[in-house]
Amino acid sequence: MSINGNYSIPKTVVLVGLMGAGKTCIGKKMAQELDLPFVDADVEIEKAAGCSISEIFEEHGETYFRDRERMVIQRLLEAPVQILSTGGGAFMDEGTRKTILEKGISLWLRADLDILVERTSRRNHRPLLRNGNHREILSGLINQRHPIYAQADITTDSAEGSADITTKNALEGLFAYCKKMTD
Repeated sequence: MSINGNYSIPKTVVLVGLMGAGKTCIGKKMAQELDLPFVDADVEIEKAAGCSISEIFEEHGETYFRDRERMVIQRLLEAPVQILSTGGGAFMDEGTRKTILEKGISLWLRADLDILVERTSRRNHRPLLRNGNHREILSGLINQRHPIYAQADITTDSAEGSADITTKNALEGLFAYCKKMTD
């Protein structure tokens, strides 16, 4: 896909990051700006399973869920170029991460702890946050996951305030990355 005749998006852009970083919101805005389809991996997993992610976790456990997630993301990366939002733990799985790094362009939406706590407190649908203090759980996830997320091709800070600013920054990072790929 060519943007302003200057940039080509050769692969699916895969948004990674912690829950509450804005992957779905920013992904939809990026897709609109780039005139590409937006796909949420979690929605696709639920469609394939015929039940919610919470139900998958409760009935089968996280390992089973990650196996299904890996298969769905692999399938989605075979599709035409799109913007793909992934769940917070997807990039932590070595097989999923390898596939994303090979077949997609990974973009880490990085958000600080206060932003994540505020955003995740709005809804109670996240299995990993159901049994404990959100701040403590998210702090632990930051310590565990940020070094892995740092392997992404592009990093964009998901700041408080207008999603349009984060979207603009993500697109600029994407364009610079794609330009570098062709130079």
